[in-house]
Amino acid sequence: MTQPLGFDTLAIHAGSAPDPATGARQVPIYQTTAYVFRDADHAAKLFNLQEVGYIYSRLTNPTVSALANRVCALEGGAGAICCSSGHAAQIMALFPLMGPGLNIVASSRLYGGTITQFSQTIKRFGWSAKFVDTDDLLAVEHAIDENTRAIFCETIANPGGYVSDLDALARIADRAGIPLIVDNTTATPYLCNPIEHGATLVVHSATKYLTGNGTVTGGVVVDSGKFDWSANDKFPSLSQPEPAYHGLTFHAALGSMAFTFHSIAVGLRDLGMTMNPQGAHYTLMGIETLGLRMQRHVENAKIVAEYLEQDPRVEFVTYAGLASSPYRKRAESITPKGAGALFTFAVKGGYDACVKLVDSVKLFSHVANLGDTRSLIIHPASTTHRQLDAAAQIKAGAAPNVVRLSIGIEDVRDIIADLDQALAAATA
Repeated sequence: MTQPLGFDTLAIHAGSAPDPATGARQVPIYQTTAYVFRDADHAAKLFNLQEVGYIYSRLTNPTVSALANRVCALEGGAGAICCSSGHAAQIMALFPLMGPGLNIVASSRLYGGTITQFSQTIKRFGWSAKFVDTDDLLAVEHAIDENTRAIFCETIANPGGYVSDLDALARIADRAGIPLIVDNTTATPYLCNPIEHGATLVVHSATKYLTGNGTVTGGVVVDSGKFDWSANDKFPSLSQPEPAYHGLTFHAALGSMAFTFHSIAVGLRDLGMTMNPQGAHYTLMGIETLGLRMQRHVENAKIVAEYLEQDPRVEFVTYAGLASSPYRKRAESITPKGAGALFTFAVKGGYDACVKLVDSVKLFSHVANLGDTRSLIIHPASTTHRQLDAAAQIKAGAAPNVVRLSIGIEDVRDIIADLDQALAAATA
């Protein structure tokens, strides 16, 4: 039996091979809108989903497909699709599952933009979300009703760095006959494979750690291929005949690849949330060093969190890798290679001190992003979570006295020195 390839090998080789036409070793940027058919029969088979190939780059593109296959391999999935952003990936994940009057149960500890998307924007589709503390498993079960179609959480919650109990949430989802959808952006497949913990779908903002250099936006949805979409009548888009494809039933015809093909043939076709090939190329190059970068991210984050925890100007630190963290044991199970590089800390002096802090940093960049090689800082209550009321901010881990850090891969001494001088300015 051939030995399974290791993570770093897959990060470099999965989804790619030398270009058959030119021998190019790096995946080319296929900057094309459309693809020439061999003949009329070939074109008909492609449009009928009888043959796999390229039709139009809103649907599929060789560069983008290489990225989808690479992330799929790293996550241990059956299939994957790429789209234009992490937010697009969330809609693409929900699209085959949802319909007017249906809902999802979502963690209250989510990125602020996701909370807005789920609490406001999806209402325009007739969908809704019930937000619960996913640490309260009984509350999660009670929130599920006959119209619930998924549970949604983040592996490592943004902004607080809290680790979700994926195994427990997957068991609840299984009992309810619905998928668990996990946003694995902040953990990356290097730290966690949610599918191994029972997730059906995994979403990523490829904008963050996967690319790692703050140059592009992108999203990925990975399907485990393990969910039985025909076990009940909750998912007619996958288990019932599709009128747009002459009555084709995706799950019956395509099995473990049903969700992936539906997302391409219907989701990308009609929603058009397409990733561009140049963005896919940058992300492919970024993933080649993902393992190396994540090692340094985690190493630096732990040192910085331990430093801040001992600083008298700091009230608390939320990093799950700290010995004092209530999430330490869970992190050792869910993210055994480390608790990520995203966390928050509370500054003595409250809101005003936090604002002074972000205005005083020199090495850190004050940006609305995370997962860059550079260390990043933001005050969620005045930015990413500004649209939430005070109670919702606190539930989301974005209280007014909290600053979020995304620790980069610089020399950790320089990171600490910058935080030290900024804290001195903020608390003077």
